[in-house]
Amino acid sequence: MFARYEKKIFQFKVPGGTSRGVLTQKMAWFIYLQETEDASVTGTGECSIIPGLSPDFTGAQHYEEKVREVCTNIDHYLRNPEKLRTFPSILFGLETALLDLRNGGKRLIFDNAFSRGEQQIPINGLVWMGDESYLQKQIAEKLEAGFTCIKMKVGAIDFDREFSILRELRQTYPAGEITIRVDANGAFNPKNCLGRLEQLASLDIHSIEQPIAPKQDEWMKKIIERSPLPIALDEELIGIHDRFDKEALLDFLKPPFIILKPSLHGGIKGCNEWIRYARARDIDWWMTSALESNIGLNAVAQFAAEYPLSLPQGLGTGSLYTNNIESDLVVKNGHLFRNIA
Repeated sequence: MFARYEKKIFQFKVPGGTSRGVLTQKMAWFIYLQETEDASVTGTGECSIIPGLSPDFTGAQHYEEKVREVCTNIDHYLRNPEKLRTFPSILFGLETALLDLRNGGKRLIFDNAFSRGEQQIPINGLVWMGDESYLQKQIAEKLEAGFTCIKMKVGAIDFDREFSILRELRQTYPAGEITIRVDANGAFNPKNCLGRLEQLASLDIHSIEQPIAPKQDEWMKKIIERSPLPIALDEELIGIHDRFDKEALLDFLKPPFIILKPSLHGGIKGCNEWIRYARARDIDWWMTSALESNIGLNAVAQFAAEYPLSLPQGLGTGSLYTNNIESDLVVKNGHLFRNIA
């Protein structure tokens, strides 16, 4: 097998506000696989990272050295993908490049109803952190675009102001019309968390992602047990690779939901494990992108569609970049589909 890689930098159309700072650009590395160096069919996989969040990214130089090593020793890593368990973004890039290659290099990662253009995936409309006017502007745009599930990131401005915006949204649109999710990205602290969750629960919020920072197991367990609002774990799952550790975390914390990003949570194999262990414990899940370009987003969406999807997925990031890669992905009326007719 022959492999090469390429680094790309994507520019945000509008800076994306998170509790870890404001994003203006996004680095990604692409792995290209061919049977031989001069073969006409190429499989493409995206290695997507988020600085400060991706467990396998400590700096661009070190990360690129690892991508280079994988491409240089491609047959070894294809035979031993478990060697990349601690590099989930590179593993996902390699897994999807290989699947793309096997399916003819046509961005067909899985053969299912979504990839054939026969299924639409319901998705949430993402509202980034920002000042009050920016939050209101985004919400109005998402509603106008037909989204019935809104996900709002909180923790950037005063909580009372964020709560006021959510309350106004709920007063206008009852729970039967609009589902509201919130994502704190760990911004609350254990002392103020439950009080804030009680406020949010009064608005019929569907769930909150990662209310406090990860690795505070005793606090998180108490919050999950006492919260009037369902908790969804996201960052909490990062860096856990061993099967027994995954099961132990789910058994101890007992979250209502987990949220999976293949680039953060072990690639395809790792996410399949999380889903299997969650299902065995009646824990529901949904999948989101890790700010991938359209290449990675397409792969994540096709992977999610391998399962029956009852909840909106977090796959509405295809329009983030000014220089995104051309794609047949389309978002319309709160749904993602492939326009391949």
